[in-house]
Amino acid sequence: MGNIFRNLKKYWHLVLMIVLLLFIQAYCDLSLPDYTSELIDVGISNSGIEHSVPQYISEQGYMGAAAFMTEEEKTDWQKIYSFDNDRGYYVLSDERTSEEEWDALDDKFSDVIAIAYMINSQASEELSGMDMSALQGADISQVDTSGMSDEELAVFMQMQQSQSGNVMLDMRNALEEQLSSLGDSMIGSMAKYFVREQYEICGVNLEKLQSSYLWRTGGKMLIMALVVAAAAILVGFLASLVAAGVGRDLRNNIFRRVMSFSNAELDRFSTASLITRSTNDVQQIQFVTVMLLRMVLYSPILAIGGIINISRYRSGMSWIIVLAVAVVLSLVLALMMIAMPKFRIMQDLVDKVNLVAREMLTGIPVIRAFGREKHEEKRFDAANTDLMKVMLFTNKVMSFMMPALMLVMNGVSALIIWVAAKKIDEGVIEVGAMTAFVTYSMQIIMSFLMITMISVMLPRAGVAANRIKEVLDTEPVITDKEDPVMDIPAETSVRFDHVSFRYPDGGENVLTDIDFTAEAGKTTAVIGSTGCGKSTLVNLIPRFFDVTEGSVSVGGVNVKDLSIETLRRQIGYVPQKAVLFSGDIFSNISYGADNASEQDVIEAAEIAQASEFINEKPDGYRSPIAQGGTNVSGGQKQRLSIARAIARDPKIYIFDDSFSALDFKTDTALRNALSEKTKNAAVIIVAQRVSTILNADQIIVLEDGRMVGKGTHKELVKNCEEYEQIARSQLSEAEFLRSIEAKEEC
Repeated sequence: MGNIFRNLKKYWHLVLMIVLLLFIQAYCDLSLPDYTSELIDVGISNSGIEHSVPQYISEQGYMGAAAFMTEEEKTDWQKIYSFDNDRGYYVLSDERTSEEEWDALDDKFSDVIAIAYMINSQASEELSGMDMSALQGADISQVDTSGMSDEELAVFMQMQQSQSGNVMLDMRNALEEQLSSLGDSMIGSMAKYFVREQYEICGVNLEKLQSSYLWRTGGKMLIMALVVAAAAILVGFLASLVAAGVGRDLRNNIFRRVMSFSNAELDRFSTASLITRSTNDVQQIQFVTVMLLRMVLYSPILAIGGIINISRYRSGMSWIIVLAVAVVLSLVLALMMIAMPKFRIMQDLVDKVNLVAREMLTGIPVIRAFGREKHEEKRFDAANTDLMKVMLFTNKVMSFMMPALMLVMNGVSALIIWVAAKKIDEGVIEVGAMTAFVTYSMQIIMSFLMITMISVMLPRAGVAANRIKEVLDTEPVITDKEDPVMDIPAETSVRFDHVSFRYPDGGENVLTDIDFTAEAGKTTAVIGSTGCGKSTLVNLIPRFFDVTEGSVSVGGVNVKDLSIETLRRQIGYVPQKAVLFSGDIFSNISYGADNASEQDVIEAAEIAQASEFINEKPDGYRSPIAQGGTNVSGGQKQRLSIARAIARDPKIYIFDDSFSALDFKTDTALRNALSEKTKNAAVIIVAQRVSTILNADQIIVLEDGRMVGKGTHKELVKNCEEYEQIARSQLSEAEFLRSIEAKEEC
């Protein structure tokens, strides 16, 4: 997880914007259930009456509510209302009272108004048809004034004043204990019934009030929904932008790190594995990054907000949410314990499939030549089947998760409705509150569901992140020293000073005590039996490997002290296996010389004996080269590789068995043309054919990693048994004698 989040540091500003948008989205999302509840409870059940304190109240209602108030409350009650003589009823002192002030009044007077409504409702039948003389000595607190005439009300008021106010307050205290078991919404609804009665008495158009409220609330819900949609779109866009940037950065970092690897690091990671890490692993992290920013960050915000909102209803059903979350977490935890080990195996199997596929694609000619198609098909099928089985297993586990979670969610909805129905019947909550509770419950459960679902994806992404980190944390063995020599040496002779070398994981030396100098302006050839270390020897010059003992120097400067860029800029390297890049002939020849002109490219091609077949092509030097140079022959590919080194005009030429695919005539013509071009450079040739190096100024003979001979062709024939055996095995007796005689004449 840490490796995944570490990739987001560069994009902290975008992540901050995403978090802000998620808070906005969550606020709107969490507001919608409240609006739905209000539409039902206020807009439908209470005719659009929003507040427990009425804006208009009859004189009878005004006095009836005041009867149950304390002295302090009565004082405040008298302050907020004024009697309108024209209308004949009381009106809030300021009709422009803000919502915050009105809500404060609701909080203060809601309970007492609800109590007044309850008592009046209970006593209404007792007072109906009663003779006013019967009220003498009666408990006024049990009398409802809603059906009295003006004369009866005046008598009642006088009687009320004569009785002790303590009776009313005692009744209020008793009823408040009953009200405490009800939710705020239920108490508010009871108070609003009182308000509706007063509005009817005062002649307020309740239909218009209700219609206005429904349109206003519906408009707010529409705006909230649009804000949610806009925020979700922006979050998706920014999350995709961040994830794409993370993917790009990871691929760039992997590529740059791999380009800095020496052969030792490249041998540690297989090519197939590096390709998988650069593609599939990066895609896993990119996908999970989007999910993290869109879901994982949003889920806690939504869950916490839902819990806070749901606690306001005091419905007594919170245990259902706890139960649902526990079931969801238990289910997902069980599935993760089953599936997680398979995710770790999956990436290794992807590596294996890529490895087998790459070997098959690169080795098609050999496979066909030996008729091993069926064998390779079975090998690929075995690797592919192993991957399929693991993926099938994980997919089965994941496919079981969604139906199970949907069952939990639907079961929770049914349980909430069943429990809430009883509470609605008991008057504890209202229908709108139940609807909001169901919605909030689904939001909370979905939040935990999103977190758990992404947690199932995280193990695979975590494996991918660790594999990428393994590459990025691998420090190249071959690097520049702190203050490397940046200046190009004036003289570029190459000196091997008692060099020994062994591979990092090798137990024995591949090269032992190699000591010679390849002088500038001269040609040094290296020959020996297969596997004697010829290619390893020349790979030490451009620092593809570093020596184990001794030193390699260029112009008297140890190659370890030279800047790698400075060193390699002086080398024209032609590898044993010719490599071409997709593009055209011109781009391949000028590959190592960015400033090479067209004339430089043509000259290099002529020296490499490649101009003849290039000119025969319809597009000449602009003729396309397929990936890997598959549309040219082996000899043409080798000549283009040689031309690429020549076009760079280096001070050191390294030809690693680069003439093996050339016929003798082309080989001779190429070396003759090359001698003029390289007369001021050090030329090092690794060769298998004696004919290629007959005229070399110095020949180094290797045997089992040791230098067993050094000298010219003539000297080695006389003094080096190994070289003589090689020469006699490749040349006829007449050619062998002529080579010695020709050398003597020279």
